[in-house]
Amino acid sequence: MTAILTEVQKSDELVKLAREQIDAFNKGDWELLRGILASDARYEEFGTERKVEGTEKIVELFKGWKTAFPDVIGTVTSSVASGNKAALEVIWKGTHTGPLTTAQGTIAASGKPQETPGA
Repeated sequence: MTAILTEVQKSDELVKLAREQIDAFNKGDWELLRGILASDARYEEFGTERKVEGTEKIVELFKGWKTAFPDVIGTVTSSVASGNKAALEVIWKGTHTGPLTTAQGTIAASGKPQETPGA
């Protein structure tokens, strides 16, 4: 029974930590985010096909999203954890009022609201 409780506690802690990352992003608290992310953290965006590794690269990518969508807020709708991994389902809502820099170039602000599901 102890092993099961320990696994559940570990999973709960991973989900809590992942949620704290979303909260730090929502607040634009980059120092808090740096403190939460592991030095070997990895981030993938399926929509843009961007993959970055390392705390600083992840924070810079997130800052770019906040520049393009200053009012963007991520809302966690579900979560799961197993072993040493956690995944969150998040709905991102914001308005495209700033430039969005991508690998293909910069996209000018459209002024349009957006809602994007992510996991």
